[in-house]
Amino acid sequence: MNRLKTLLITALAFSGLNAVAQTDKATTAKIVEAKTYTFVARSVTPLNTQDISNVMSKMPGAMQGGVINLTETYYEVKVTPDSVVAFLPYYGRSFSAPINQNDGGVKFTSKKFEYKSTKGKKHGWDTLIETKDARESYRLAFNISDNGYVTLSLNSNNKQSVTYQGYLKENGDK
Repeated sequence: MNRLKTLLITALAFSGLNAVAQTDKATTAKIVEAKTYTFVARSVTPLNTQDISNVMSKMPGAMQGGVINLTETYYEVKVTPDSVVAFLPYYGRSFSAPINQNDGGVKFTSKKFEYKSTKGKKHGWDTLIETKDARESYRLAFNISDNGYVTLSLNSNNKQSVTYQGYLKENGDK
């Protein structure tokens, strides 16, 4: 029964993602090659889900960790040829806490970064962005499908890895 419930929730999550895809194949190719797009995060999966589940189970409502839904809020990474701006939540183990509580999560603006994008063997793109001037060194690995769905793996020198799922949209779209 528990397995059936998990399968049903997963199916509903993927059907919900189909409704929010913002780009077609041609648009996705254009914006990835031009380095002018915004990744919109819809869910996040922390690396250490057991620790997250232990903390969340003590909160009201007894939520479980694993995939955390972000559909009620707006989190993004905006990429342009001269900058990368990130505003993402972070769930996981951080090896040092920020002094200012408003500095939590993954928030940075980088004007000095490396950008590498390669076309996949069959379809899609693998894009890697490494920041050079942010307070923490971030490595963002985007796996982009032809129709704009994205899996973003974020690595940092100060935090455990975390994976975001979402979609691409053209810069300037609301």
